[in-house]
Amino acid sequence: MINRREFIKSSVAFTGVLASNCSFINGTLSNVPSYLKGYEDLYVEDPNKAALAWFQDAKFGLFMHYGLYSILGRHEWVQFREKIPIPEYEKLTKRFTAKNFDADFITDLALEAGMKYVNLTSKHHDGFCLFDPGRGDWNSMAVAKRDLCAELADQCQKKGLGCFFYYSLLADWHHPYFYPRKYNRIARPDYKTEPEQYKFRSADDFPLYLDDAVGHIRTLLTNYGPISGIWIDPLMGYYGRPDLFPMDRIYAIIRKLQPQCLISAKQGITGTEDFAAPERSGHSLTDRIRDRYGEKAADIAARAWEANKVKHNEICDTLQPRGWGYIKADDGNHKSPDQVIAMLEKASSMNSNLLLNTGPLPDGEIHQEDVTTLKEVGKRLG
Repeated sequence: MINRREFIKSSVAFTGVLASNCSFINGTLSNVPSYLKGYEDLYVEDPNKAALAWFQDAKFGLFMHYGLYSILGRHEWVQFREKIPIPEYEKLTKRFTAKNFDADFITDLALEAGMKYVNLTSKHHDGFCLFDPGRGDWNSMAVAKRDLCAELADQCQKKGLGCFFYYSLLADWHHPYFYPRKYNRIARPDYKTEPEQYKFRSADDFPLYLDDAVGHIRTLLTNYGPISGIWIDPLMGYYGRPDLFPMDRIYAIIRKLQPQCLISAKQGITGTEDFAAPERSGHSLTDRIRDRYGEKAADIAARAWEANKVKHNEICDTLQPRGWGYIKADDGNHKSPDQVIAMLEKASSMNSNLLLNTGPLPDGEIHQEDVTTLKEVGKRLG
């Protein structure tokens, strides 16, 4: 079994080899990513600076929470909240088709709404991937023969939209070697008895999770063209065992693979993120972290927030009144164009973009209420 130090060494070594053959190196691209057209000179000087300048000008992006949980229509945390047994949750793969997930329509809608980028949940906390990780069957390619991340990335590149991938690095309810609830209450559903699928016994096991997770990030940054950013979640997942996550090393891998790729992790973990992306209010979570994890964790959170709050940031919010994944009970109560315009104005006043979420329907179609609202917002923005 590899230990954490060996994992870090192997990750950095692998990255160095891969980067030597990668076209996304230090502003020497013959073709600048399409979403960075207009920032070519800055890109040649420094891809990260070009991406930050673009992001500050972007103002408005589309967020999408889509996965197995969408089929149930009861919140993206439905497995956790309802303590759905793993074998029962896995049966949802038989119903997952994504037959009406249309990346062409989605990107056209984003453009019509005046948005400059799109962010898709490549993997949420249930561990189910919307891309092809190259092995295993817990992914959309295996169960529906659809690589949704590839479809979206392709359309974004064609149309000059930025493509971000949300990735749940800090929680995974399906992976056998993610850490248990005794370290963090969001780490696993509160099952009465521990499922046999969970194999974690000590911190020495955790690199088996990290190896897979960092492998996923490598895949997203090598097989899907130029990616605008990796959006890491859930922040609270870090503070149960911050010693287990070598965030500086993981960030270095991202920056080596694609120097223009921005990094975000909610309010921040190291303070070296390119931008913070707090939910709704745009305020720090430090007090909540202190209450849940203690003063040491709060100190880490406070330092990250102090470093990040002065940057051009992003506020994420959702068109539904409650969750981020589709909630059927909220049909008829989605946000109006007036509310979205107010959200944009609030974000702008806080030196932030607005990342506005829609929860696609079980078949992947964008909710008609949200389509209508976004088209009207685009008309008003001109």
